[in-house]
Amino acid sequence: MTRLRLLSAAALLAMAANASATSFIVTTDSIVGALKATSDATSDVTSSFRDDKIVLAARDDAASFVASEGDIRGVKLESALDHIRHQAPQLNATDAQLAQAILTL
Repeated sequence: MTRLRLLSAAALLAMAANASATSFIVTTDSIVGALKATSDATSDVTSSFRDDKIVLAARDDAASFVASEGDIRGVKLESALDHIRHQAPQLNATDAQLAQAILTL
């Protein structure tokens, strides 16, 4: 009887470990997918606005915005964000993502 319980416990433990590993893989895939989407969005911004004077002028304001976690919003950054959203309306990026993209230029 104890051998049956031991085998049952081992089988349950194996199934639990497998389920845990599967959920970890799904979670990891979701996070990587989200990061890739963010990276693609910022890559699109940096390639199309690399020579844009309005966007380049906002680099200092973008640095302040990122460093203050969104508390400091300069006039040049606001102008650049409006300009980017007007030029690329299909882009679904937050202000923080756009500010980080501006810093990579």
